[in-house]
Amino acid sequence: MAVLALVRMSAQLDLSILSLLVEPIKKDMDLSDGQIGLLLGLAFAVFYLGLGVPLAKLVDNYSRKTILAVGVAFWSLSTAMTGFAHNFVQLFLCRAAVGAGESVNGPATFSMIADMFPRERLARAIAVLNMGSVAGTAIAMIFSAFVIHWLETIEMPTLPILGTPRPWQAVFFIIGLPGLFFALMMYALPEPARQGGKAKAETFGDILRFMKLHWALFTPLFAALLISGIESGGAAMWRPAFLTRTYGWPPAQVALVSGIISLITGVTGVFLGSFLSERLARKYDNANLRVVLTGWIIAAPCMVAYPLVADPWVSVAISGLASMASLMGAPTQNAALQSVVPGRMRGQITALYLLTYTLAGQGIGPSFIAAITEHVVGDEAGLRYALAGSAAVMMPLAILVLMAGLKPYASAIAQLKRQEAGA
Repeated sequence: MAVLALVRMSAQLDLSILSLLVEPIKKDMDLSDGQIGLLLGLAFAVFYLGLGVPLAKLVDNYSRKTILAVGVAFWSLSTAMTGFAHNFVQLFLCRAAVGAGESVNGPATFSMIADMFPRERLARAIAVLNMGSVAGTAIAMIFSAFVIHWLETIEMPTLPILGTPRPWQAVFFIIGLPGLFFALMMYALPEPARQGGKAKAETFGDILRFMKLHWALFTPLFAALLISGIESGGAAMWRPAFLTRTYGWPPAQVALVSGIISLITGVTGVFLGSFLSERLARKYDNANLRVVLTGWIIAAPCMVAYPLVADPWVSVAISGLASMASLMGAPTQNAALQSVVPGRMRGQITALYLLTYTLAGQGIGPSFIAAITEHVVGDEAGLRYALAGSAAVMMPLAILVLMAGLKPYASAIAQLKRQEAGA
């Protein structure tokens, strides 16, 4: 679990680092908010979406730790190569390569964890994994704050091919290359035994037929993830730029303050969610989804409020509360899916679930916020209104959709318990 959390941290580092460098990259390359939105979202999502399901089938049939180790090495090298980019197209291709590597991360990781822990402990195990995501985001911000500040105070050396790099280019080298060590650690792990033995994985057609048969169960899970992902993914990528544009904070200050707040609220939210899930599971079969809903209901008004307040420190505090509440549902949302999916289908259905979030959070979300800023608000300084307006519409809708899934999910868990008791 420790190694899997480190791998998760590496993935989150490589995913989130671009959002911290929006303003210097935009200035150096003379990019629009629309282009930045594509780099933050679609560039990462394009190969992630295209390769996720085919590679997930490999996850269901072959060594998951080997597949994941190769993926870690590939996305780490791709992140480092981003530092060589000199224009929009090169940046886009590098981000696409990062997405290609990370497409194996979720299916392989969740498949391994589901074979390592019983259902009643799955939320806690995934909470440990989510610590990698939380720590990755926080460390990216805190570490980048010092790196950006340091690089801005020294004279950059002239390098072969690259020439004299900008400070933001050097950040990608420093963030990307350590992932190669995590890849070696991953490869050294033992492969967990698969539940149900080495039965051949189902075809993708079988997967779709299974999900269609249980449409009342899966539709709310996937639809709520899609809607909430557009909001949370888009807001997360644009939040650093919001703090700079609205309050005049330099990137180093944004990174340091956001990283510290994220680390505190993220750790609290993840473990509070897993604790509540285990307590509620004694009474409710749909405890996992109840925790997600509770977190979203708390987070929604905070997500609308934080961009609109006048004081930057109040904004950061409210944003931290929203993050803590949202992350309560992070381990339980994934545990909910793993708990109702047969082992022989787990990799591919998990891939579809994560592809849904990637399509929403990375593919649509950043461009959605950019489009509101450019075409509705009409001024990049009005990014705050785009963030607040998006949350005001998307979060209540996601809550309503997920509420529709409470009863079907409880029925599915109850049926599984009856089957296990009969066995």
